[in-house]
Amino acid sequence: MDQRETPLGERIGIVPAPVLPVHRDVPTWRAATSDDIDGIWQLRRAMGEVDHPNYLTARGAIAADFGYSHFHPELDSLVGVDQAGRIVAVGMVMFPPRQVTLVRSMPIGGVHPSLRGRGIGRQLLAWQLGRAKQQLASSTKALPGWILTHADERSPQNAALFERGGLTLERYFLTLERPLDAPVRVVDAADGIRIAVYAPAAATEVHAARDDAFMDHWGSQPMSDENWNAFVGGQWFRPDLSFVAYGTDSTGTERVVGFVLSTANENVWATQGFIGSYIDLVGVLNGWRGRHIAQSLLAAQLAAGQALGHERVTLAVDSASPTGALGLYTGMGFVPTHRKLAYTLEF
Repeated sequence: MDQRETPLGERIGIVPAPVLPVHRDVPTWRAATSDDIDGIWQLRRAMGEVDHPNYLTARGAIAADFGYSHFHPELDSLVGVDQAGRIVAVGMVMFPPRQVTLVRSMPIGGVHPSLRGRGIGRQLLAWQLGRAKQQLASSTKALPGWILTHADERSPQNAALFERGGLTLERYFLTLERPLDAPVRVVDAADGIRIAVYAPAAATEVHAARDDAFMDHWGSQPMSDENWNAFVGGQWFRPDLSFVAYGTDSTGTERVVGFVLSTANENVWATQGFIGSYIDLVGVLNGWRGRHIAQSLLAAQLAAGQALGHERVTLAVDSASPTGALGLYTGMGFVPTHRKLAYTLEF
């Protein structure tokens, strides 16, 4: 992601207003409001149960989206409503702040499974891409601009839709699972490293460590305070399954040098077929890698899950990560189960 000499907005130029879909099966299209959170959640659950039953969108995540200062639903959202007043299509285009090396616009949404294959998704995606280009064109930064979205490989119709819309498959993210009926290998971190259960008092320092550790990850940018607080303050965040590594630097000061942060959405346990947690974030600061810190953090998380009677732990990893993360996880007993595909349109 090299710096560009010309500001992104100048490279893209003037973008016309996105065209609203027109379809006989969806008589009403309008911007979403916070009153639509439940309707969007019900639609996203219906989509998830078909596309990826092992993970379903939580209502709290949708509510959090509507609470972000950088999300303007009157411009950044569109819902399709059928004759019965049910939301059957939704498109949201997120434009997160804190753009350091990359400006990203991220479309999310889709169409109810009962209405797929009728051209509704193509029109909805065209609207989303139009709005995404507007967002990128608003940037005065001389940085690359990406429209970035994802498709689960178990939903090939979404991948085909993105490719038809002009996006390019750029990356594979593997979902891995680790059964907890197998012993967890004890891993001792290097001398001077202390592993502790996550505590809210460490939130600010862990946030900074996350942003630092992820700057060499593909497509990653620092998290805004709003996004971070929504994550660690969310209903499904599990401090008891999250751990922090502390190391002492050359000045004798102890600081956060690594972390593993987890969630456990009990509402998805029935559809995914097992009780367990999801590891959302694993990171070690660049200067502290190679000291078995990540292995120690993972071992602590796995042991904590076993103590709770959980059956499996799940996480996702960039299959081409330069940090060697895939080998780290397989070495800890994780095995791949399926893939998520990352698509981009770059400017």
